[in-house]
Amino acid sequence: MTISRRKFLKGTAAAGALAASPFYINSALAQSRELRIYAWAGYITNEMLDDFRAKTGINATFTPYGTNDELLNSLRATDGSGFDIIMPTVDRVPGYLDFDLIQPLDESRINWDGALESAITGSEVGGVVGGKRYFAPSDWGTEAIAYNTEWTNINRDTLSYGDLWKPEHADGVTVRGHSALAGIGLWLEKQGKLPYPFLESYKNETAMRANFDVILKVATEHKHMIAQFWDTENEAQGAFRANGAIIGQTWDSTAFNLIQEGEPIAYAAPVEGAMAWMEGFVMPKNAQNVDAVYEFINWYYTPEAGAMFVKATGYNSTSRGADALLPPETKAFFQNSYTQRDLDNLWWWPIQEPWYVALRNEYQDRYLSA
Repeated sequence: MTISRRKFLKGTAAAGALAASPFYINSALAQSRELRIYAWAGYITNEMLDDFRAKTGINATFTPYGTNDELLNSLRATDGSGFDIIMPTVDRVPGYLDFDLIQPLDESRINWDGALESAITGSEVGGVVGGKRYFAPSDWGTEAIAYNTEWTNINRDTLSYGDLWKPEHADGVTVRGHSALAGIGLWLEKQGKLPYPFLESYKNETAMRANFDVILKVATEHKHMIAQFWDTENEAQGAFRANGAIIGQTWDSTAFNLIQEGEPIAYAAPVEGAMAWMEGFVMPKNAQNVDAVYEFINWYYTPEAGAMFVKATGYNSTSRGADALLPPETKAFFQNSYTQRDLDNLWWWPIQEPWYVALRNEYQDRYLSA
């Protein structure tokens, strides 16, 4: 992707003052109907729903999903109906347009002063298509290496995705199928073992298939080391709690939540770069309560709402000023997990077009069934 990553991260530290009141729609129509939110499991808490209702007078319901594919398939099954607001990752937004499932946002109705400018600019790749914005950024996070500090011997200075597959981690690795293939791809590329540059192959199906052939061979050779594959947040945490995992390629939230429970877990970025993603608010084409969608986005773009989100998830909010309201343990996790080198070296997921998702799923299925 062509976003300036350093500019994005610098922007997250440059939060300024909010406008006095972001809630300026508050129409009777919005209050007369429920806002139907479809978002990642754990992203919307009762505390957040109560605060949103108190600030706007609007009742909202929350339905969780566990994966981007689950979200897309649900919307395809209903032709973009059933919900008023969804939260895909920005790299998947063009795919929703290919299936005619979403509608552009009216940027004049959003209080952009409440969002980090760097996130707004950074989300233009994927979030703005054909000159129209479909995506209002909400949060960002990473997928890297979580490990048990008592049962592993990790050198954070040289940590690699390849370290997952060291013999001493046998029977103790947890990964997500398709992103494990990406991690192995980054590892092999750094060794000069891929036929095509990995990032560029996201634009060319022939090149990606050739790369995946090499990646799948290596992945299959090490599959015996897997304690558990994960697909959702709960599964990733369960791999460490109950199924013998001592190291894994997981989301940052997995490590954050385990640490809060007192587990001896740490989280670190490998030398190939932590896989970074951005999520945001998108409106399905058949949303019924459009006014309430803008109320919700503007409510979220306040320091208090952004801080509630971070408290619930461990991810990083794009709400301006939220970082100042975070509890000490959340700030400590970020500081302990990322050096400045890590932040400068993030590997952002490229746009994942439908052809790539189909190909990725094909190789993931071959990996899981090998």
